[in-house]
Amino acid sequence: MAEEFVEGNFLGLAKPDGQPDIVVLSVPYELTTSYGQGTAEGPSACVEASGQVELFDPLLGEDLPAGQRISTAPPWDGKGNNLAQQLDGISNYLSPWYDGEAFPVILGGEHGILPALVHAAGNHPLVNGDFSKLTIVQIDAHADLREELGGEAFSHACAASRAMDFGLKHLFQVGVRAFSQLEYNRIQNDEKITTYFASEIQQSKDSKWNNWLDEISQIEGPIHLTIDIDGLDGSLVPATGTPVPGGLTFWQTVETIQALFSSSKGVVISMDVNEIVPQKDTPLTQFTAAMLATKGIVHHINARRLGNWVKQTSAGSGINQSRPSTSYFQNL
Repeated sequence: MAEEFVEGNFLGLAKPDGQPDIVVLSVPYELTTSYGQGTAEGPSACVEASGQVELFDPLLGEDLPAGQRISTAPPWDGKGNNLAQQLDGISNYLSPWYDGEAFPVILGGEHGILPALVHAAGNHPLVNGDFSKLTIVQIDAHADLREELGGEAFSHACAASRAMDFGLKHLFQVGVRAFSQLEYNRIQNDEKITTYFASEIQQSKDSKWNNWLDEISQIEGPIHLTIDIDGLDGSLVPATGTPVPGGLTFWQTVETIQALFSSSKGVVISMDVNEIVPQKDTPLTQFTAAMLATKGIVHHINARRLGNWVKQTSAGSGINQSRPSTSYFQNL
């Protein structure tokens, strides 16, 4: 029986009864973009484009929702008089979905949402306030490891650096091809950062890429996957905040998703696709973003089937005590 198409919902899927297994969360945040504008409209454009994504995937052998309750939440309300208030607002918007019961798929918005997202992830039972358990895997054209840009420490260009401030277990990056000397020096010297540069992947053909897939498949513990859409080659995503040529292919990105979700060692607790800018002449950019978010959903469902992802319970975990502060960023 065909699913009823509901405009405004991701993939056009009707809101399910009961608590969702997978929730799509839109964060239309744009305060620190330094080049192209329009990321605030990215999430809604991605949701709209998702209505044209095929629901069938051979990995599952059936149409989505494939027996899962997939829900589209109302978007973040954008309230906040300054950057710190907005980051706290984003964290508070996301935090309830890190209860271990549902899988959050987050659509951005500029990449500056990452620190707020990581802060919210501290609420997950597998993290439980101890960020040294959490690994981030980042697909991105930029290292995002600056300490500041234009005097702003929470610029989108500092997203990974601010995420590392929480004391993460490790940061894995791939597709990086635009970075400052200071960022490059940090990559070379910080043992908690592993970066696969786009140029190295291109020059080594398959060997470096296979090393990447092997390495991320060995990650243990909770993982967040962050996909800055500009990590892909600019021909696939010409409308993004800061486009850079020479990035990953669509299928390399899908292979990364597959390697993470199919591993029995790590658990992907959430993912985001960000820096989406609506393209006016063709919906290619937002459609590509919708496809990647859908691939994440598909591989998450498959991980459930394989037993690589199970619902976590907060009972006895101390999760209420470790719940992130509602004004963390304002108090920095």
